[in-house]
Amino acid sequence: MKLPHIWIVSPASAKANNGNWQSAKRWARFLRTRYRVTLAQQWPEAPQGDDAADAAVARAPQSPRRAKPLDAGAAPDLLIALHARRSAASLAAYHAAYPQRPTLLLLTGTDLYRDIHDDASAQAALRQAAALVLLQADGIAELPPGLRAKSSVIYQSAATLRAPAAASARRYADVCMIGHLREEKDPLTFMRAAALVTAPEARLLHIGGALDAALGQTALATQAATPRYHWLGALSHAATRQRLKRCRLMALTSHMEGGANVIIEAVTSGVPVLASDIGGNRGMLGADYAGYFAPGDAAALARLIDRALTDAGFAALLRSQCAARAPLFAPAAEQAALLQLVDNLLHR
Repeated sequence: MKLPHIWIVSPASAKANNGNWQSAKRWARFLRTRYRVTLAQQWPEAPQGDDAADAAVARAPQSPRRAKPLDAGAAPDLLIALHARRSAASLAAYHAAYPQRPTLLLLTGTDLYRDIHDDASAQAALRQAAALVLLQADGIAELPPGLRAKSSVIYQSAATLRAPAAASARRYADVCMIGHLREEKDPLTFMRAAALVTAPEARLLHIGGALDAALGQTALATQAATPRYHWLGALSHAATRQRLKRCRLMALTSHMEGGANVIIEAVTSGVPVLASDIGGNRGMLGADYAGYFAPGDAAALARLIDRALTDAGFAALLRSQCAARAPLFAPAAEQAALLQLVDNLLHR
């Protein structure tokens, strides 16, 4: 029997090695247990370049335009798109060619907390998709009320990876930030905090490539001026997880997050998280989590780092709160939720 074919559009590539790519790669692996899967950066009939966004809006459901379809027998049975704005053209082209076939849109942080509020192509993608997936429950409130009924929350997952014993015997107490240097991740707050931390054993490690050249220069300058700050640049996913599991804390300073993979990887490695108090992080860690600081407040982050490294009771509280969230991030739970949603879309 021929298996249904699913096409996943991920604008992020393996080379980017960011959270969106990890999501796409993991979903492809889960879905291949039951379906044929193609993972690509776009739907091949989608417009390219500057015309893509305009075409996405033009091909919204209210438009009569229809793209010339491929042979229906060769076309996939379902299109999954990551990122409303960046995948809008692919979603629109597929929807126009195969209006009776289902589509699923996975919403990212920049989708939920920026693009869907002011970008016409992202708004068109929301309307066109048969189903919407959010990575944490806080994001539902960002959706137009009329679209919430077709949304589901699927928490991402990571395999458990525990740190080796005797971490307390190490010379340094490492605190890592994992994220490419770009504005949304607010790496400047982590850099500034490095100059304010007082715990003598603290070492702040930043993993991520310089997507913004100016931020890369600032990271180099901070490293030269602040001995406890070390910018390690871009590392492979496997190397990053190995670094992470040996850290005492992970800091997440972002201004916006849809459901950060790095929170999941920290929690499943037994590493407490210090996170900016934004909706996407509260949706992952819970409203009562003790490790939040105001976005952009480097002094508050530094105080939390010092407290977590010197106050055993506070560190234990953070670990216990993270451990309580860990069952949400189990691979079996994510796979089961995804397969159930896809089965329902294909057989409705």
